[in-house]
Amino acid sequence: MKSTVFRNNPLFLRNEFETEGKYQFPRIKRQNINLSDVQLISAADAKYNDRKENRAKGLHFFVDDCRFEGAYSNPEKYLEKVSQYSFACTPDYSTYANMNIWRQIESIAHSRWCGAFWQSQGVLVVPTVSWSTPESYEFCYDAIEKGCIVAVGMIGCKHAKEEFLDGYTEMLRRIEPTAVICFGSPFKEMEGNIITVDYLASRRVVR
Repeated sequence: MKSTVFRNNPLFLRNEFETEGKYQFPRIKRQNINLSDVQLISAADAKYNDRKENRAKGLHFFVDDCRFEGAYSNPEKYLEKVSQYSFACTPDYSTYANMNIWRQIESIAHSRWCGAFWQSQGVLVVPTVSWSTPESYEFCYDAIEKGCIVAVGMIGCKHAKEEFLDGYTEMLRRIEPTAVICFGSPFKEMEGNIITVDYLASRRVVR
């Protein structure tokens, strides 16, 4: 029998934040972020006690999931890394079309929880939005306050342009973002206030 202490542990329950949507994802609130000179650093390059030049950037997670496992599994320790930076995009946990839907829901839930946790600890947060097939539209835009600045990644989207654009258009309709931080070169058909960040620029770090 599981102990009462364990089943009441907040890091087991993950139920401490306001939720929204069918699957009760933790809600990420709209925040004001300076967009005059957006620069990003990859979670793969982020270090504890990072240099001042790097800490002036926002933190992005457009890398393999294994590079940021601690964001959800060891959140209090990982917060030390995240909180150094100007702002943090939420983790881009994979939502591949060939994943079962329960796995995609899990990925979105983990990303939203990290964002809500970071906001509760004073971090400026930009929700990363990802989707797969139209079936994912049921949940992939949930729990992001309308008018948020959002982030999207273009890695791997070139071979599925129509599907990406359909999801992007739906994202604009559902969230009505004030700006879209686009990691990689956007398609010319993409509308909205797009702020492009180059992949190579994000890997230029001071060591």
